[in-house]
Amino acid sequence: MSPLNRRTAVEIVEVAPRDGFQPIGPFIKTAAKIDFVRRLHAAGLRRIEIGSFVSAAAVPQLADTPAVLDAVRGEAGLLSQILVPTERRGADALAARAPMVAYVLSVSEAHNRNNVRRTPAESAGDYARLAARVPAEVPLRLNLATAFDCPFAGRVEPAAVLALLDQLVPHRPDAEICLCDTTGRAVPDEMRRLFGEAMARFPKVRHWAMHGHDTYGLGLANVFAAYEEGVRVFDGAAGGLGGCPFAPGATGNVATEDVAWMFARMGVETGIDMEALSRVAEDAARLPGAQSGGRVREALRSRPATCAA
Repeated sequence: MSPLNRRTAVEIVEVAPRDGFQPIGPFIKTAAKIDFVRRLHAAGLRRIEIGSFVSAAAVPQLADTPAVLDAVRGEAGLLSQILVPTERRGADALAARAPMVAYVLSVSEAHNRNNVRRTPAESAGDYARLAARVPAEVPLRLNLATAFDCPFAGRVEPAAVLALLDQLVPHRPDAEICLCDTTGRAVPDEMRRLFGEAMARFPKVRHWAMHGHDTYGLGLANVFAAYEEGVRVFDGAAGGLGGCPFAPGATGNVATEDVAWMFARMGVETGIDMEALSRVAEDAARLPGAQSGGRVREALRSRPATCAA
């Protein structure tokens, strides 16, 4: 790879209102979710995964996603991303005029069956049908969960990821491809290898993204490793919220404030107001039942008043 261009901007996609909120037991009031989305947007987050069209029985916390979507639809400059696990839910999202759709399937058969009761091949066919339905003007993302590790079957080999991408990429070469470290067990050399091989194999894919968890304290290191390989879109959750109910043992997402602070310190533009983001992250971490993480909040809170960020 060529030397890093420190001035290259990155996009941080805020996923706390979906991935961060979904494992929380006590129901978060819809008005509170809407307020979180608006405050995150005001802090400089331009793309926010505000929820998911999914079975309310499976993930009751996200049953009000349509209401949240309607409430924030008029926010200028906000791209609301909706996660869907099936063609049927994707059709629901399109009917609700979702500005962006993110389809998720797992590379690991064990995880995909646990999540949506079907094989990865069946989900690939589902994606193909949905991709054909998504209008060209609606951005589409493809999330490959368990791209590095499965909570049930262990390490996932790059060959399995590439083989699945061979099936998926041709359906929408313009889709953003997100490789997900669902369990947080990936290490930086694995991150570099998989993204490097995937980018070389699919040169026509223009947009690559990385979704990580901080289960073993390597979330930020993995973000930097992906950045070194040329990735410029990164998921984060304010307050380090997370913990997938379908991935036993996985803890929170990489904290948005940690990612934003690291890139700002590197001189890489994010468009995020750290002070405003930190305040939202503090409130997110205090939600009843939330599993929080990250380090920057505490560091900023405890710094002397005369010390710059």
